[in-house]
Amino acid sequence: MILWNNLIGWLLVTLEQLLNLYFWVVLIAVVLTWIEPNPYNPIVRFFYAATEPVFDLVREHLPVVFGGIDLSPVVVLLVIGFIQRVVLVSIGQYLMTGGVAFG
Repeated sequence: MILWNNLIGWLLVTLEQLLNLYFWVVLIAVVLTWIEPNPYNPIVRFFYAATEPVFDLVREHLPVVFGGIDLSPVVVLLVIGFIQRVVLVSIGQYLMTGGVAFG
């Protein structure tokens, strides 16, 4: 049981850290759209390649462009926050208690 709890704890912390890293990648990509750097720069290409597929997925399913302002990064950041603060915590509590949801 201790090994199981440690494994679950490690997985949840790892997922939370990866989501935190992606949160910062999204923020940096947003700032890069404001300053319009050289699109052939490898760093800029990395940020666009890491974020544009997710932004496109959000744009396909939600009308997030209002008055020429693209709000898909805001939706992505809200989803990351929801996953970190609600989903991962709930999964951790559920699995650490042995699957007892109410009681």
